[in-house]
Amino acid sequence: MPSTAATPTPPRLGTTDRFLPVWILAAMGLGLLLAVLFPALGQALHAFQIGSVSIPIAVGLLVMMYPVLARVRYSDARAVAGDRKLLVSSLVLNWVVGPALMFALAWALLPDLPEYRTGLIIVGLARCIAMVLIWNDLACGDREAAAFLVAVNSVFQVIAFASLGWFYLQVLPAWLGLSTTSAQFSLWAITVSVLVFLGIPLLAGFLSRRIGERTRGRAWYEGTFLPKVGPFALYGLLFTIVMLFTLQGQQVIGRPLEIVRIALPLLVYFAVMFAAGFVAGKLIGLSYERTTTLAFTAAGNNFELAIAVAIGTFGATSGQALAGIVGPLIEVPALVALVYVALWLRPRLFKRAGAGAPATLQDFPVADRV
Repeated sequence: MPSTAATPTPPRLGTTDRFLPVWILAAMGLGLLLAVLFPALGQALHAFQIGSVSIPIAVGLLVMMYPVLARVRYSDARAVAGDRKLLVSSLVLNWVVGPALMFALAWALLPDLPEYRTGLIIVGLARCIAMVLIWNDLACGDREAAAFLVAVNSVFQVIAFASLGWFYLQVLPAWLGLSTTSAQFSLWAITVSVLVFLGIPLLAGFLSRRIGERTRGRAWYEGTFLPKVGPFALYGLLFTIVMLFTLQGQQVIGRPLEIVRIALPLLVYFAVMFAAGFVAGKLIGLSYERTTTLAFTAAGNNFELAIAVAIGTFGATSGQALAGIVGPLIEVPALVALVYVALWLRPRLFKRAGAGAPATLQDFPVADRV
């Protein structure tokens, strides 16, 4: 006779948690609508910048990243530096595989569009230091490992971006008998991007935890303070998406076929880099959390830097700048989809880690993730 014992009913999830992809798509739609109905708004937002830094985008990203970095247990992050398998794998994927893959895709799929091709190569060189923290958190990756790898990428970005740009735009094409592109990269623009989009929220997050734990204790900090600031990560993400699509909506709507051609290599790139990171993590024996972190830090790109460099080098109306602009517009929905892929793979590839664990995004309330 079947048991009549009642099965515990899981708690109902908030609307924000359950419909997260819907809010992201709605933010994209709102941005496009604002761009079409109020074109002067986009022009005004374009003018609202300091140097190469867009103030609206900077505000959104800082609000988005602070709660994530405030959640990091920095005392635990030090131990990540001892995981040589994770560190070496990340460096190889980010600074060898990623730029080479984007170079190959740009030449294979855009052989007749040199400006867009150059823009995509620049995107491939700009390794992610910002939004990857959100995707990693949504997919329940290792928060401390993500903060550490992002910091490492930032250092490499300042050191290696210009020389890699010279190699992939001039040296390697010449070796292969292809046309070359001359470009001057501003070390100052690269440094400012790292300091603004990582340095400020990283310092704020570190000081919040340090001061909060010392004055009120870890229990208060993690049980009271973090739940209050956590939702602002999602608010910042949605605001950033609205601003991006408002700023660039006219470009997207005005050149639909060109956008499609730029989007294709980007979609292939995100999928291949994520898969490479996930496979590498599994093969070297990393946990689900660190495998996910490895995959997302490999797949994401620093679109703020790529756009700033493209505009500063080739001009705001150039094809190179348009390719940089399309980058985040494709990256946001692509990496949201990969969050679901990661959570779907969790119980299937990591049996012990996933036993009895939630397997879908809806099982992880936003307040617990970000």
